[in-house]
Amino acid sequence: MVSVVATRYAKALLDVVIERRSSVEPAAALAQLRVVEQLIEASPELRNVLLSPAVPPARKRAVITRIIEASGGGTLSRSVRNFIFVVIDHRRVAEFASIVAAFEMLLDQHLGFVRADVTTARPLEAAQQAGLETEISRVAGKKAKLKYSIEPELIAGAVARIGSTVYDGSVRGQLDRLRLKLARG
Repeated sequence: MVSVVATRYAKALLDVVIERRSSVEPAAALAQLRVVEQLIEASPELRNVLLSPAVPPARKRAVITRIIEASGGGTLSRSVRNFIFVVIDHRRVAEFASIVAAFEMLLDQHLGFVRADVTTARPLEAAQQAGLETEISRVAGKKAKLKYSIEPELIAGAVARIGSTVYDGSVRGQLDRLRLKLARG
């Protein structure tokens, strides 16, 4: 779940990158944020340094800059680098993954995408995924971005969640509805 604080930080960065004069494309900013997020997640030592109140912010900024340059993750745009420095200075590194998730969500909204979580009983083939994406886009009235997960208990079919609306086309869901109908008499 994305926190209110993470959403505020993400909104601030989105406002910067969608500006006409911005030197970075929103998708590039997201990719750069993900590189930093992966570096932080992959190194407990780096995470500890960034979270430690004993390490001065200037030192944290220098460490993260050197690590990004040395990792081969490329250079960060000025906007993203400054944003990361603000996150470090305001001691919000613990929420960095949540900030990145909120940024992606806000970016999708800005670009007119709707996000949907799709749960299936087994992995879908590419053609099935494309068909499902087309159908969910039609139902939602916007281009859909789907996130897939597997839940064998569904038996067959799929469950799609778009916001707070759930479309249950699973065999388990059909059996549950049939059971309720039979119980009512």
